[in-house]
Amino acid sequence: MVAASGDTAQALRIVLGLTLLAVLPALLVCVTSFLRIIIVLAMLRHAIGMPETPPNPVLIGLALFLTLFTMAPVLHTLNQEALQPFMNGALGVEAAYAKGAGPLRDFMIRQTREQDLALMIELSRAEPPRGMDDVSNVQLVPAFMLSELRAAFQIGFVVFLPFLLIDLVVSSVLMALGMMMMPPTTVALPLKILTFILVDGWTLVLKALVGSFH
Repeated sequence: MVAASGDTAQALRIVLGLTLLAVLPALLVCVTSFLRIIIVLAMLRHAIGMPETPPNPVLIGLALFLTLFTMAPVLHTLNQEALQPFMNGALGVEAAYAKGAGPLRDFMIRQTREQDLALMIELSRAEPPRGMDDVSNVQLVPAFMLSELRAAFQIGFVVFLPFLLIDLVVSSVLMALGMMMMPPTTVALPLKILTFILVDGWTLVLKALVGSFH
């Protein structure tokens, strides 16, 4: 009976582990820094004027590694306090979930604006919480995603400005020279690429992205 019970518990842990792997892409988008990073990188690509370069697999791979860097402390705590004890049989499902949700909730709370959280509580028609412990994950996760979208668009706006300035200058010069039949993007695109290289744009953008998390 003891051996059968142990085999059942091991099988249950394997099933739960496989289920977690299945929902991992959704969790990656909803509760980590991946959402902000991939949006900013996509907006940077459009700001330069090359919607397909770098290709999507390159941006996703870069966003995954930046997510790993920014989430490293959270993932370390989650692994030490929840995942490893659960896989070893020291914690049950509910205890492992409570231990694992704590670090993720702390991260999301730090990045979430009070206005966005209040909006989600209002939309859910729930009682106003007395503290963050009373805020459910159903309210916290969409509020976190909304805050991430706002932060990503703010950073993307700043990224767009210098490239917009180059477009305006090129258009004005072409108009002054009477070259109205030449598309401004033909001249602006190589200038934007050259400017981005000269200022070491990738380093600046990635540093700003990682530094935007607190």
